[in-house]
Amino acid sequence: MEYKVSIITPSYNSEKYIAKTMKSVQAQTYQNWEMIIVDDCSTDKTCEIVERFSAIDSRIKLLRQETNAGAGAARTKAMRASTGRFVAYLDADDIWKSSKLEKQVKFMRKKGCGFSCASYEVIDDDGNKKGKEVHMLPKVDYVGFLTNNLLQTVGIMVDTEKVDKELLVMPNIRRRQDAATWLQILKAGHECYGMKEILAEYRRAEGSLSSNKIKAVKGIWHLYRDIEHLSLPFSCYCFVRYAVFAVWKRIYFKK
Repeated sequence: MEYKVSIITPSYNSEKYIAKTMKSVQAQTYQNWEMIIVDDCSTDKTCEIVERFSAIDSRIKLLRQETNAGAGAARTKAMRASTGRFVAYLDADDIWKSSKLEKQVKFMRKKGCGFSCASYEVIDDDGNKKGKEVHMLPKVDYVGFLTNNLLQTVGIMVDTEKVDKELLVMPNIRRRQDAATWLQILKAGHECYGMKEILAEYRRAEGSLSSNKIKAVKGIWHLYRDIEHLSLPFSCYCFVRYAVFAVWKRIYFKK
């Protein structure tokens, strides 16, 4: 049986990318899906583009936020409206390989797991490969994620028959709300199973929040202390391990 996959996509001024993102979903070999796009008060033509797609493909649904509330609130709204057994996350500027859903659903059913993440490669603003691939570890638990931060939204899939959907409600914060959500799931005792195969493309534009190293470091510390409320000694321990792993990744990527 092909269980339905609900694809959660927040959008905000994504007219440059959203069509390619939707096309990568329509190209999936696994066809039992719905794509719920929640627009966060875009001022460009994002909604017009999505409406053109949804008029032809009823599996694509557009919801609109009344006020700009951030990606976390948009993802939660989409999750609340979802009807699939599996929930997968795809941001409005990222892309999936055509076999992503088929392989990941099969992987999760074989492993009997409720939480997984596929490996991904990094592309630039124009969609060019940056020569960086991030391969998941076989399994990650709560402490493991705190110290390596490998999980990326574009690769995440959750089986809601095994993981309570309430754990997918994202905290009402502007940054790191996705990481905080994965920590909620891990803290509840669900390990994240990693897939080694590259099944997604994660867009990292120059000058973006994720590419700003100082903001990234501050964001990690904020996650430890203000969101997870870790003790100062444990936060320092996690941060040192995170920093060492980050240096290792830079060396690994350059090989």
